[in-house]
Amino acid sequence: MKNLKNLLLLGTLAIFTISCGDDDDGTPEVINEEEVITTVRLTLTPDSGSVVTLLAVDSDGEGPNPPVLTVSGSLAANTSYSGDIVFLNETESPAEDITTEVEDEADEHQVFYLASDGLNVTTTYNDTDEDGNPLGLDITVATGDASTGTFTVVLRHEPSKPNDGTLAGAGGETDVQAVFTDVTIE
Repeated sequence: MKNLKNLLLLGTLAIFTISCGDDDDGTPEVINEEEVITTVRLTLTPDSGSVVTLLAVDSDGEGPNPPVLTVSGSLAANTSYSGDIVFLNETESPAEDITTEVEDEADEHQVFYLASDGLNVTTTYNDTDEDGNPLGLDITVATGDASTGTFTVVLRHEPSKPNDGTLAGAGGETDVQAVFTDVTIE
């Protein structure tokens, strides 16, 4: 009887020891890996006239080199533009279209468009997430009279929704930000 108790105790101890093994390699599990975004391209298309493209390219991702920002031309005064934005990871070959992920996870993203006080533009969201909150992949930009200023594009991950369309109190984390200086309306 004593041998049977010892054998049961030894068996239970062995099972407990095996089941409590450490199979964790010490690396924390990545819940939602942050996207690498090297390129932001906002294409503004008027009903008539020239298309204007705002392009930010950061070829080394989050490396030490700053992004190269270009604006292909001036915006026309008192004009409405359809705006489409694309986010790319060009460190991959072929380039990975992050825009698709932003669209698929619309409830976790919002693109913010911010004009400085000197730039006479208003931006309207044309797309929403499943709860009816703004997303910002499809916008309308309406220009006013001639002016010059800064136009900033910010992709925010997990912002507070709904919000007032500004970064103040929006919460979340910035996935990418592009600040276009000297945007001109003629």
